[in-house]
Amino acid sequence: MSKPSALETLIELAQTRADDAAKRLGALNSQNLDIEAKLVLLLQYYDEYRARFQASMQRGLTASDWRNYHEFLDKLDAAIAQQREILALIRQRVAAGQAAWQTARRSLTSYDTLAQRQTRAELLHAARCEQKQTDEQVTNTAARKNHAHSSPSS
Repeated sequence: MSKPSALETLIELAQTRADDAAKRLGALNSQNLDIEAKLVLLLQYYDEYRARFQASMQRGLTASDWRNYHEFLDKLDAAIAQQREILALIRQRVAAGQAAWQTARRSLTSYDTLAQRQTRAELLHAARCEQKQTDEQVTNTAARKNHAHSSPSS
């Protein structure tokens, strides 16, 4: 088995980096979806609890019930604000992960392009060598035929 060229090694490393970046990006996207889902649930729960609070207000509330509703709504507000902050952070991480993945893909593409150019150059060189050998054989054959025709027959 032949030893891999430096370019092949670079391509393998770039492929590994691109794969790793893609995995990290997938995990970040998954986290983003989870955090978005939690935020949606918190917002739904807040709306439902607020509707209950308003319905209870129409029926009449004691001061302690009113305080409990407000304290709980304040806690939900804080949880929603915290979830929005977390979502903003994960979105920044997703954007950074996308940039890292794109950079890794560009590197891989660049190395692939270099490998293709190298292969084309090697094929062109081989074709030129083959053409040169063919030309030399034709020239030698023609020279032998000319030599055979020009020499006196014995």
